[in-house]
Amino acid sequence: MPPFSESKMELKTFRAANMQEALALVRRELGPQAAVLHTREVRPSGLRRLMPGARQIEVTASNTVNVPSRLPARQAVTQQVSAPTVAPSSSAPDQLQSQLADLQAMVEDLCRRSQASSTHELPERLFHIFTDLIEADVPEELARELVDRVRREAPREELSDDRRVRARLSRMIEGNIRTCGPIRVTPGHCRVVALVGPTGVGKTTTVAKLAAHYRLREKRAVGLITVDTYRIAAVEQLRTYADIIDLPMHVVSTPREMRKSIEQMQHLELILMDTAGRSPRDEVKIQELKVFLQEARADEVHLVLSSVAGAASLARTAERFATAGTTALLFTKLDEATGLGNLLPVIRDAGLPLSYVTNGQNVPDDIDAADPRELAQIVLGDPTLDD
Repeated sequence: MPPFSESKMELKTFRAANMQEALALVRRELGPQAAVLHTREVRPSGLRRLMPGARQIEVTASNTVNVPSRLPARQAVTQQVSAPTVAPSSSAPDQLQSQLADLQAMVEDLCRRSQASSTHELPERLFHIFTDLIEADVPEELARELVDRVRREAPREELSDDRRVRARLSRMIEGNIRTCGPIRVTPGHCRVVALVGPTGVGKTTTVAKLAAHYRLREKRAVGLITVDTYRIAAVEQLRTYADIIDLPMHVVSTPREMRKSIEQMQHLELILMDTAGRSPRDEVKIQELKVFLQEARADEVHLVLSSVAGAASLARTAERFATAGTTALLFTKLDEATGLGNLLPVIRDAGLPLSYVTNGQNVPDDIDAADPRELAQIVLGDPTLDD
């Protein structure tokens, strides 16, 4: 008979968004001595798997199994924890035994961390700042990291001054935002700049803003190329801007046409290239985009991202488009975002500088070169913070 027979014990199954939440359900329902017998990741089938929150962790547990700790005796005495333990089975296959052992260690580590955090509570002032960061869409892990740095590095007298604490935090955030400044146009030299990214992020409007700025304000010789032949409306939109600003515009559909258009525009100082939106999941389309960019010999490739997207989605998109040779990040729709904290992880981890941000639909307005201090202050919701 199997070692964990339902005839001898009561089994219950819990589902949650992550392991921590699932274990909390186990503790609440079955008590701190419950044993975790099995875990697995559950994903719905079909299109439902693409929905936010579709992934869940399933935990099967029982409170009728008495499982000794796998820690050495000395550690077991000094690190008692109130959390579910994992039941090892002497008759289970070696692979299952190994998985159970790994899960046991993970649960005990989570419990040790929880126990440590409960004995080192944040001061009230830092706790309020932590909650403010969460409300600004800063991911919880990064918010804790920033607040912990403040607690470690700030002098004690500074911790009692809310404004000084926030100014320090603003400088920390600012230090994580690397920028490259606006596009630099050199007389007598043709610079090719492409905008790439997923669908619906505002690439075409951003191209129009840049074109209008450099043509009307900087008095530069500018040309437009679009390879967004998938959306007729986008081509017509860009053509309308080109006619208004009086710019040459080429529509290309093959790498050969791209090479020819670049050659014909070599006398210009700046060529701005609009591209079709690509799904980060479509590796074939991204590789196709890479071929077009190579034929254009693009000097700069700005990855355009929407600031209303989630942090995880932004990170995945930046990772997938990196194969196309991206050189900078450009964030749109700041005016539509409830907070900008979700941008910080991708800015810090993508390895790319930030070039521009946009905050509306007006052409050529509503676009600015990225400023680290301004962005940090906006994240904290206070544009008056200073050193």
